[in-house]
This record gives sequence, C-alpha cells and structure tokens, in this order.
Amino acid sequence: MTDTADRTAGTNDRRREQHGWYFYDFACSVYSTSVLTVFLGPYLTAVAKAAADAEGFVHPLGIPVRAGSVFAYAVSVSVVVAVLLMPLAGAVADRTGRKKPLLAVAAYVGAAATAGMFFLDGERYLLGAFLLIVANASLSVSMVLYNAYLPQIAEPDERDAVSSRGWAFGYTSGALVLVLNLVVYSGHDSFGLSESAAVRICLASAGLWWGAFTLVPLRRLRDRRVAPSGEGAVGSGWRQLTTTLRDMRRYPLTLSFLLAYLIYNDGVQTVISQASIYGSEELGLDQTTLIIAVLLVQVLAVAGALGMGRLARTHGAKRTILASLAVWTLILVSGYFLPAREPVWFFALAGAIGLVLGGSQALSRSLFSHLVPRGKEAEYFSAYEMSDRGLSWLGPLVFGLAYQLTGSYRDAIISLVVFFALGFVLLARVPLRRAVAAAGNPVPERI
Repeated sequence: MTDTADRTAGTNDRRREQHGWYFYDFACSVYSTSVLTVFLGPYLTAVAKAAADAEGFVHPLGIPVRAGSVFAYAVSVSVVVAVLLMPLAGAVADRTGRKKPLLAVAAYVGAAATAGMFFLDGERYLLGAFLLIVANASLSVSMVLYNAYLPQIAEPDERDAVSSRGWAFGYTSGALVLVLNLVVYSGHDSFGLSESAAVRICLASAGLWWGAFTLVPLRRLRDRRVAPSGEGAVGSGWRQLTTTLRDMRRYPLTLSFLLAYLIYNDGVQTVISQASIYGSEELGLDQTTLIIAVLLVQVLAVAGALGMGRLARTHGAKRTILASLAVWTLILVSGYFLPAREPVWFFALAGAIGLVLGGSQALSRSLFSHLVPRGKEAEYFSAYEMSDRGLSWLGPLVFGLAYQLTGSYRDAIISLVVFFALGFVLLARVPLRRAVAAAGNPVPERI
C-alpha cells in the first residue's frame, strides 16, 4: 500500500514538473516566431539599408557588407558566441546540479536583450545586430538547460509525447502572440503609431512575454542533487567539457546521430530565420502577409507536432523524421519556383512547413534523450544544443554569402537542399536500437 502511494506521489510530482517544463517552450518560443522569424529580419535589413552607402554597403569595423546580408551574418555570429557558452553551461549544471538558477540567468538576459530592441530605430543597425547576438546566444544556453530536464522528468516510453507537447505549447504561444502582433501592426495608424514604432513594440513585447512566463518553470522544476566534487564548478567547466567530448567518443552511434542532426537541423534553422527576408525582399510580400504566413505555420505546427508524435508511436521516430526530411526537400524546391507577389502560394508553402516543423524538432529531441548516458544529461544536451543552435552557423553564412555574391535570394534558398538530403542519408544509416543499448538505456518498443 505504501509502495502504491509512493508511486502515485512520484507520478504526480513528475506530471507537475512536466507541466512546468512545457511552459518554458511557451515563454521563449515567441522570440523565435515574432522576433527571429517575422519582424527582426526585414526590420534590421531596412535599418541597415538606411545606414548604407550609395552602393548598398555598410562598413562595420571597416568591412564592406551588403546591407541585405547583415541579418544573416549576425545570426551566424550569435551562433559562434553560443558555441563558446553552451558547453560551459552544461558542464557547470551537471557538476553542481543547479540547472534552474542557470536557466533563470540565461532566460532573463535573453528577455532583456529582446525587450531592448524597442530602441532599434534610425540607422542603429549595429545595436540591432548586438541585441540579436545576445538574445540568440542566451536562448541557446537556456535551451541546453531546459532540454537536459527531459530525461529526468519523463520515462523512456513517454518522451516522444512529452517532447511533442512541449513544442505544441511553444507553437501555441507563438500563434497567440502573432495574433496580437497582427492587430498592433496592421492597426498602427488607428493606435497613433508609426510603422516603425509598431514593429519595435512587437519586438519588445516578445521579451516581456519571455520573461513573464519563465516564472512558471522556475517554480515547478526542481534541481537534483549530485555527488560532491572537490573542484570548483566554474573553474573546472572547460576541463569538464574536454572530458565530455572525450567520453562521447565511447558512444560512436550517439555521435553519428548528432552529425546527422547537425546537418539537417542547420537547414531547418536557416529556413526559420531567413524565411521573412526571402518573402519580403525576393517575393515582394508585405509585413502583414508575412505575419499571417507565420501565424499559419504556428497553428499547423501544433497539429504537426502532435500528429507526428502519434505517427512515431506507430511507425517509429526515425522513420517519421526521415519522411519529414523528404518533405522539407520538396518545400525548398517549391520555394525556389514561387512566383513573386502571390501570397496564396506563399501561404501554401507556409502550411507545409508548419506540418513538419514542430514534429521533426520534437522527435529529434526525444530520440536523442534515449542516447544520453544517465547522469550526463546537461553535458550531452549541451552538445545536442550545439547541433540544434550552436553549430547552425553554416546555413545562415551560406545564405548571406549567396546573396552577397549573386544578389538573389532564390539562389540562397535552393542551396539549403543539400542539408536535408545529406542529413537524410546519414540518419538512415544510424542503427538506433543498438545506439540506445550502447548508451546503457532501455530500448523502447518502437523507435
């Protein structure tokens, strides 16, 4: 009787933590949607163009940069900064067992930088690039710590579902805030606001939302005790990272999955961050059209994340992800041929992206959770997050260079096909059941 009561109490505690965990996706996803995907790309490009010379170039540190490439380059720099910080955060979290305070610091630095985008106007493109770098890097660090909770709050057979619900929460909040953004932006005249002021309010509101709803996971998640260590956590952080990378070589199949994920996720992240630039600059679509398109992505991504979670239970996560990568390839090929100033076709493409976006990311996260040795969650998820955000610098860099050299965003968008095709091949070659067993974890009935 006591054992039954203990199991029930344990299940209730786990459910409470899961519900709190979902809310960090709910908090921070508005940055990815409203800021990174919709408003900041076109707005920062416009600010950079206002500061450009007669030939369309700005000159940060004396380097000639085409104004249309500033946003893509800033995303790449933010990723390099994240690469330096994320492994340290993961190592410190595992050594001290105090993920929650670190999560709070990363979240609120990112939220503050996002709120500070209210002051981005005139020709302040360097301010915009700096705030983007800080916010993006902070988000990446916070996601290392957030994702590392998944193996601790969900049993192996429920991780696909828990991870998918987290993504669904994120896309729900993204859709809700985008509706509010659409009201503010499209009705800015009736509110007595300039178009620039409306955009800056939408950017800053994402930071306020991020900070406010982060309070929920900080109240419900709990830190786990770890064995005491004789070394100082901060002083040994980089030594711990070296140990982690050396340790990961003992699990070559885990590394094989990470390599595949690194490549195809680079394509996903680049599509997300550069879609609004492609729509506004190449297809000639207005900001309202872009907001509606991304809102459509958010709505369908909720259904897509939950639907692909169900498909994974029937067909396995690996097969479901592989199918989504094939769809991503078709999306990019279709995007290359999209006619300019035809919103209907852009909406159709946005709908297809929504159906595969959340599911492919959620299932990748839950798949990796099976490949992590117990007790090393934050360290290994720092490597995962480096693949998720930290090493997703090549796609934006290629995208920016393609535009820098050709002046055509269509050439930039079609170049991303290689990321999905190569990622598909590499993932197909990973024997996941052997990989899970090699990590010392129970193998789910279907994976």
